[in-house]
Amino acid sequence: MNKKLAAALSGSAVLVLALSGCSDDSDNKVNDWAKKVCDQVQPQLQKIANANAAIQQQTADNSKPVDVQKTDSAAFQQISQAYKALGSAVESAGAPPVDGGDTTQKEAVKELNASSVAYANLKTKVDALDTKDQAKFADGLKGIADELNKISTNGDQALKKLQSGEVGSAMAKQKGCQKPTASAPPASAPSAPAPASKQASPSASATAKA
Repeated sequence: MNKKLAAALSGSAVLVLALSGCSDDSDNKVNDWAKKVCDQVQPQLQKIANANAAIQQQTADNSKPVDVQKTDSAAFQQISQAYKALGSAVESAGAPPVDGGDTTQKEAVKELNASSVAYANLKTKVDALDTKDQAKFADGLKGIADELNKISTNGDQALKKLQSGEVGSAMAKQKGCQKPTASAPPASAPSAPAPASKQASPSASATAKA
């Protein structure tokens, strides 16, 4: 019952996970800005990857609703906190030293904070689902998966802009902005969702409708 939700989550937009390749034509100021952001970004990307992995692990057909609810709630809380921290990282770094950098930064921070609020709302909705009625619970998860799809497709334009041009090239060279692999020991605490073989990746958005 959690497969659609896991697929939707894997398609959600995550800052700089789409970055690939590198370029040597960015000047030192842009590289310094990218390093300042990416050094703070990596721990948050890891949290998102681990939260995604926890939901992926609860996709078995025989998963108990109460276990799915607990896992998803903790994961959404973790992702919400990570997006808020990402917004703070981009904000504290200041505007990137490129044309229109101030506007690009502000719009990216706005989107990241909006995503944080959106995931916090999803946590509230998951917590409110009726785990005693499996059919109703499954329907509720479907609705949440649909909302996840909307979050991933409607709110990432500013992030894409931040990742473009010389700023994007500079960020792509930073290890802290590279896609992490989920790795966390199994635990029930919200701060440490269990691992799985998959992690957050915007490239998987096409599977959300499967």
